[in-house]
Amino acid sequence: MNILDKIVIDKRKEVALRKAIIPVSQLEASVLFNKPTASLAKALRNSKSGIIAEHKRRSPSKSVINNSLSTPDVATGYENAGVCGMSVLTDGKYFGGSLDDLLAARASVQMPLLRKEFIIDPYQIIEAKAYGADVILLIAAILTKEEIKTFSELAKSLQLDVLLEVHNEEELHKSIMPSLDMLGVNNRNLKTFEVSLDTSKKLSTLIPDDFVKVSESGISNINAIKELQPYGYQGFLIGENFMKTDNPGESATAFIKSLEL
Repeated sequence: MNILDKIVIDKRKEVALRKAIIPVSQLEASVLFNKPTASLAKALRNSKSGIIAEHKRRSPSKSVINNSLSTPDVATGYENAGVCGMSVLTDGKYFGGSLDDLLAARASVQMPLLRKEFIIDPYQIIEAKAYGADVILLIAAILTKEEIKTFSELAKSLQLDVLLEVHNEEELHKSIMPSLDMLGVNNRNLKTFEVSLDTSKKLSTLIPDDFVKVSESGISNINAIKELQPYGYQGFLIGENFMKTDNPGESATAFIKSLEL
């Protein structure tokens, strides 16, 4: 059993518990539920840098990245740096995140926020909207084609952008459908945790131009972005690189400045 299988087993238990505590009607009554959303896909299309910066305390592959920062500080720093959007990890057990992080970020910034989560139930999409997300992540490796369709259509009905993440050609083929906005290629092999930008390069030609192409994992320097731009990538998810510093906002600012030189 790989780490992804373990996470999904735990996630099913967690979601069942959450559903028992907070009914959908309560989520739909939240103050943020009817708030207009901001499109990350649009922001990426109109950006020179295409940076999506991440709020990430730890990960199964790296253990602790940074536990000492306040979410509002990180969010404000990223927004001031001029990133296109922010990805907020809401998984507690493996990544040290929470829905409160999403709420705190939403209270601090206007930019598009992505709920980075292992979504296996429509409930989590309604939850994302209720906690102020603009975008959801769907992971092809843990969903069937039917689930991808149902979940992405639900997200679109709630005015949420959809970023779908793939790791290989097989996942990509089952995933391409009109209810997605962005296709993300994760350069990390979730079974071995090895990272290679070749994954993004190889899959780029198979992604139709209707979708914004996003490259995820292993993007730690300017060269990686310059290497991927000719392949049509307009979005670059950067997590650990900024979070492992004392001031993620400052490091994002410096990164974007040098990228635009």
